[in-house]
Amino acid sequence: MENAVLKQSTLVQVEPAGFGGRMAALPLRSKLSAGLGVAALAGVVLAMTLWSSKGDFKVLYANLSDKDGGAVIAQLSQMNVPYRMSEGGAAIMVPAAQVHDLRLKLATAGLPKGSVSGYELMDNARFGQTQFQERLTFQRGLEGELTRSITSMAAVQNARVHLALPNQNGFFREQQKPSASVLLSLHPGRTLDRAQVAGIVHLVSSSVPELDPKSVSVLDQTGALLTASADRNQAGGLDAQQLQYVNQIETGYAKRIADLLEPIVGRDNLRATVTADVDFSQSEATSEEYRPNQGDKASVVIRSQQTSEQSGANAATPSGVPGAASNQPPAAATAPLTGAAQPLQTAQGGTAGATGSNGRRDATTNYEIDKTVRVTRNASGTVKRLNAAVVVNNRSSTDPKGKTTQVPLSDPEIEKLTSLVRESIGFSKDRGDSVKVINAPFKIEVLPQVDTPLWKQPELLDMLRAAAVPTGLVVVALLVFFGMIRPALNAALVVPPPPEPGSTVSEVVDDPQHLPALPAPKTNEHLDGARALAKDNPAAVAGIVRGWVNGEAALAKT
Repeated sequence: MENAVLKQSTLVQVEPAGFGGRMAALPLRSKLSAGLGVAALAGVVLAMTLWSSKGDFKVLYANLSDKDGGAVIAQLSQMNVPYRMSEGGAAIMVPAAQVHDLRLKLATAGLPKGSVSGYELMDNARFGQTQFQERLTFQRGLEGELTRSITSMAAVQNARVHLALPNQNGFFREQQKPSASVLLSLHPGRTLDRAQVAGIVHLVSSSVPELDPKSVSVLDQTGALLTASADRNQAGGLDAQQLQYVNQIETGYAKRIADLLEPIVGRDNLRATVTADVDFSQSEATSEEYRPNQGDKASVVIRSQQTSEQSGANAATPSGVPGAASNQPPAAATAPLTGAAQPLQTAQGGTAGATGSNGRRDATTNYEIDKTVRVTRNASGTVKRLNAAVVVNNRSSTDPKGKTTQVPLSDPEIEKLTSLVRESIGFSKDRGDSVKVINAPFKIEVLPQVDTPLWKQPELLDMLRAAAVPTGLVVVALLVFFGMIRPALNAALVVPPPPEPGSTVSEVVDDPQHLPALPAPKTNEHLDGARALAKDNPAAVAGIVRGWVNGEAALAKT
């Protein structure tokens, strides 16, 4: 220690180099805070990513059975594809970008198995199958093709087709006719009109050979028979098509009245209804009339005529009183054809006896008789009676002061409106039509306007619900950044200023270690005193410094 060489020099303080060194030089508490902040910020970013990708899911399959749904989910799990079930488990949802690819892959795996199979069943025919199996496979394929065609309709959600195809034998009279039944499941709120049901019946009957349309039954999901016969419809009242026809007639007449009167009384000042009594009964009459022939003989038509004539001659034999008179020929007969029968017979008898000849002639003539066959069919859907009711609001009148009052219509105005209504519907007194037009003030109900506060409006609430999650994540991210990460970054980014020259003193005694710098004096007087002490008594200053070094070394060892 006596040979120690004391030096007075400026202490150089070694600072960490670079951002990493400054981060490593931070206290343990700052390091832990920064690490936790970075982890929390990463979690927030991951949560926002997962939440933003939540809306990219679309429906893969819907309305699957439990068996098919479980098989599809198991296949998706094996393929490591994320999926989600919709509310109630009615649909399986997958990422939107993979919907079509997954459908093709699942179809390759034969999923879902509950899908309708058509004629592709014939492609999987096994070797050695019997004729019964072939016929049954063909029937299943035909039922599947008909099901696909029927379910393509907009109102049909699902369908099942059952075909009864009997075995045909060689005896034509003993062959049974096929029949079919169709069960339809309609979408909620959808119905089928009469034409659509007839189209389904025609589709099925045309697809099966020798299938009569009357042998096709169509039912809905409630069990109601949609293919009721015409007799049943007539017995139970009007069918759907007839009701639609009546509704069209009534709507057409009401529209005529509104189009005619609205320019006169105003758009909202008129209410009109029309009731039509339509006769849908059908009758057919056939009559035959016979009349005698009329007119002259030229207009008489002979249908058939038959003439038969027979004549014969015998040898002349003398008759009468012998003498000259009996040898003379008889005179011509002078009696008319319509005269007495006795002289004619006597003359004919005398002639026959004189000449010895006989003859016979028969003539039969048949004439055509007039015949008229008349078939009368009454038209269906004729209007038997019309009833029209029209209510007209009071006329609005505004005085010079701008006050609006309601004024009733006068009787001549109502009569004019009644005449217009009669002409518009084709009023017929013989038919029993009736038209009634009245004037009454319309009661206008003022609906109270409920002012919903802004914070209670559904649109705002939905927007707030949608923005609550991302807003909360952003707030958490800001708190983590500014509360935990930013202080550590500031401490690591700020470079301390270099020490002033002469502010620190180090003395190297027997080793090259750098001694810690003395704290800067608070005032210039203290600094000048320390310098004077070091100049006047350097040994004392060296002892003080040696004591500081020994104390810090002891602390480092402990």
